[in-house]
Amino acid sequence: MISVIQRVSQARVVVDGATTGEIGAGLLVLVCAERGDGEARADRLLAKILKLRIFADENGKMNRSVQDIGGGLLVVSQFTLAADTSGGNRPSFTNAAAPEEGRRLYDYFVAQARASHPVVQTGEFAAHMQVQLVNDGPVTIPLRVV
Repeated sequence: MISVIQRVSQARVVVDGATTGEIGAGLLVLVCAERGDGEARADRLLAKILKLRIFADENGKMNRSVQDIGGGLLVVSQFTLAADTSGGNRPSFTNAAAPEEGRRLYDYFVAQARASHPVVQTGEFAAHMQVQLVNDGPVTIPLRVV
């Protein structure tokens, strides 16, 4: 699975004019299931995200995780993370999981996140979403687990 995480002071997702998810300080997690991914990869990705020390401690060093600060997770499906641009100017998305499998793994990831972390909000799978965020830092980190 592939993910891009952004440390945010606030973020929200809007679908058809309605907010589907909103957090204060925490992580915006853009996530994409790729062909061949399964629950084990989703579990490894979530574990990495929850423990990643990218929040400042009392000395201003990135030593605290989202769990340490009690921050939120806003999990948004984004199949375009699997884009392959090596063959020209139009991206190919053949590396992304099939829609049914992508939805299953996204739902699994969200369920596991909710079981492991107290504040988890989401976007809407396969919807056209507007994601609004204030990137804190900015801190943006790509993650891929295999």
